Amino acid sequence: MLDTIKEFLDCRFIKAYKQASGTTCTQGNNNATPKDGVQWRGNRTSNGQCNGNGCGLRFTGSDTENGGGFNGSEDSAAGGPDQLEGPGAIENDTIHLKRRVGLISGVALIVGTMIGSGIFVSPSGLLERTGSIGMSFVIWMACGLLSLLGALAYAELGTMNTSSGAEYAYFMDAFGAPPAFLFSWASTLVLKPSQMAIICLSFGKYAVEAFVSECEPPEIVVKMVALLAVVVILYVNCYSVNLATSVQNVFTAAKLVAVFIVIAGGTYKMFEGNTQHLREPFRGTRSSVGNIATAFYTGLWAYDGWNNLNYVTEEIKNPSRNLPMSIIIGIPLVTICYALINVSYLTVMSPMEMITSEAVAVTFGNRLLGVMAWLMPLSVTISTFGSANGTLFAAGRLCFAASREGHLLDILSYVHIRRYTPAPGLIFHSLIAAAMVLYGTIDSLIDFFSFTAWIFYGGAMLALIVMRHTKPNYPRPYKVPIIIPYVVLVISFYLIIGPIVDKPTIEYLYATLFIFSGMVFYVPFVHYKMRIPFMDGVTVFLQMIFEVAPTSTMLE
Repeated sequence: MLDTIKEFLDCRFIKAYKQASGTTCTQGNNNATPKDGVQWRGNRTSNGQCNGNGCGLRFTGSDTENGGGFNGSEDSAAGGPDQLEGPGAIENDTIHLKRRVGLISGVALIVGTMIGSGIFVSPSGLLERTGSIGMSFVIWMACGLLSLLGALAYAELGTMNTSSGAEYAYFMDAFGAPPAFLFSWASTLVLKPSQMAIICLSFGKYAVEAFVSECEPPEIVVKMVALLAVVVILYVNCYSVNLATSVQNVFTAAKLVAVFIVIAGGTYKMFEGNTQHLREPFRGTRSSVGNIATAFYTGLWAYDGWNNLNYVTEEIKNPSRNLPMSIIIGIPLVTICYALINVSYLTVMSPMEMITSEAVAVTFGNRLLGVMAWLMPLSVTISTFGSANGTLFAAGRLCFAASREGHLLDILSYVHIRRYTPAPGLIFHSLIAAAMVLYGTIDSLIDFFSFTAWIFYGGAMLALIVMRHTKPNYPRPYKVPIIIPYVVLVISFYLIIGPIVDKPTIEYLYATLFIFSGMVFYVPFVHYKMRIPFMDGVTVFLQMIFEVAPTSTMLE
């Protein structure tokens, strides 16, 4: 009975967005087969049946000039009254994600998610761990270079396989289902939600500090403001892709203005001769293996987001060109901004003042901007809000991709029938992030995030190296020098092992055990395809509540 209702809903939702040309739904679920476990990855025809290349969702065609793999034009589709929702489906088309992210939006997504709270919070922590200004600058530049090298390697992976999901899709191609499942398990439940929780907590802290100058902002108020940010960002991303990318573009432009204000203030102070803190830059340097590795963690947290564009490759116009171009433009821009911001801080504060300050940017504004000092907390709140928006935009696509392969709940791969957004995946991530906001702290979340993330970054480099040997003739629109993934892999190994060797703590063991505990769920529910009886009823109920339907193709 539930299967019949589910089939009817799928057919009804899809039929509503076909033009009245006599097109009818074929009987059966639009996904062709229930996602009992791992599915094949290939093309699917518009009637929901396999075309002989395997069922699933994977773009295998070449990019075209009008949008990177489209078979038609979005402009020719019948649109609704609200332009933010985007045009409707073309004749005989089915529900799917649309390519709406161009070069400017791609750069904005990278820059907007990288420049979040890190540069306003991390300078003090990084300086404390390195012990000197000179070494902290070396780490800042090294983090930027490492992010660029890693992103270039991801550009090759992303143009080889333009499926959304980033590391998840690459692990599926290189290693098979179990490692891909472990990545989706850890990322969906911890990594991506914790990243968003950290950013929203920073947003709440700086937003409240603008109104509380005499004392520490109340923790409960900070968390309530952070929760409000989660809700607003969720609404924006569920409403439409166009609105989410527009918000990202606007907030990225606003944070670049804020960065310019800091740099301009620092330049003014340098011309006044305030360079005393920049002399003897390497005095007091700490060079232990553990200190350098944990300093990298702090710096790389400020750079995190360099791979977010790979999570939305199915929605990038002409990804073979725009994906690497966005990376090449975005990451050097962020690196230059970070270097100049740090110099600007040191024209106003001493290294010790930076270390003891919990809000470096706010201290900078209070000393330099006078009555306009309120601009700095405002700038940080704008920056963190934009970063959180980009983080959720990417995270929802990971949920979507993993669920589509049968590795997560079916409902998480469904797309809203009018707005073409993966609403269930976005809601799922936001709920976990909200729980972390209520029960977590920024410092504990950053430490767990950094250690676990670099396990998977290293795994992606290994995937690229493996596929150079297992798929030597596979089309690669962009090909990175092979030395780059080897360098990033070695550095990843160092960042994983270094802190454990220098200062072993039980948290690293907990993180590792959590990752591999995913196999407890993989073996019965994915490998042996066990199904929980009541889940079909839950899927039907949620499908009716959220007005979502399964995707059958990502091409137009």
